[in-house]
Amino acid sequence: MPRAEKPLPSLEYLRPRMRLCRFVAAVSYFGLITSLLVHTLLFDNLNGANPLVILAVLLVPLLIFLPGILSGNPRVHAWLCFAINLYFIQGVLICFQPGREFYGSLLISFSVVYFLAALGYVRWAFQARRVEAAVTSP
Repeated sequence: MPRAEKPLPSLEYLRPRMRLCRFVAAVSYFGLITSLLVHTLLFDNLNGANPLVILAVLLVPLLIFLPGILSGNPRVHAWLCFAINLYFIQGVLICFQPGREFYGSLLISFSVVYFLAALGYVRWAFQARRVEAAVTSP
């Protein structure tokens, strides 16, 4: 027995939610980049390592997604949800180090907020595409 198709919400319902989720995701994405940058340059003990190499290892996986985040591509947001889990894991590991709990919780917070906001954005963006396709096709 085929399942009955659920009605899709209207674009007036979807667009404000998409905008809000995209904004929250972008703020947490740039917050994560900023916190990694500031902590590495100002507070981290690098033990003689080149800070540019450390920053490259930390930031390149995030910066790969920058063009898609700026353009609002839902697929890029979905793929970044996978990559952002690495920073969540790093934040959890850092939380167990004495004196670095705040930095670890900052990484965890930005990662979780991005993950949840991006999931909402991806869901509503693809629903909006389906609604627009249904409206334009006869």
